[in-house]
Amino acid sequence: MKKLILETFLPYRMNRLAASISQEFRSVYGRYHDLTVPEWRVLATLGEYETMGAKAIGAHSSMHKTKVSRAVRALEERRWLVRETHPTDRREEVLRLTVRGRAVYGEIVPKALAFEGKMIETLGVEVDGFFSGLRNLEMGLGAAGEEASNEKPLANPPE
Repeated sequence: MKKLILETFLPYRMNRLAASISQEFRSVYGRYHDLTVPEWRVLATLGEYETMGAKAIGAHSSMHKTKVSRAVRALEERRWLVRETHPTDRREEVLRLTVRGRAVYGEIVPKALAFEGKMIETLGVEVDGFFSGLRNLEMGLGAAGEEASNEKPLANPPE
């Protein structure tokens, strides 16, 4: 019988890498604003798209509805987001950031982009191949949404 060597098994390695990146990235936004990972994902999604329902946020960020609900409640308690009735469907709520929430988002974005820049720099000359392979995996697994198909090339790829 063949053995599975976890340290070389791609799904295991990617999962560990994602967890490490998420933990390291949390130091970017958590240190200053005491945000959990789900709260950051909700904040970032609303910062990018301006308004969205909780279900759509869950789908966009691959989070269970319970985590989205708790994150929304926490951000609402901090007065960083508000709920509004959907204009055509009174059963649904639309979420948007408040002025305070947009200010926090605005403080975090430059730090987030710097964090991403360091990761891209680490990839060096393999950056294009990495993004190409990542896109292929996302497409092959059906995980690529509009984000992958609308992915913009790097303005200044590392030399």
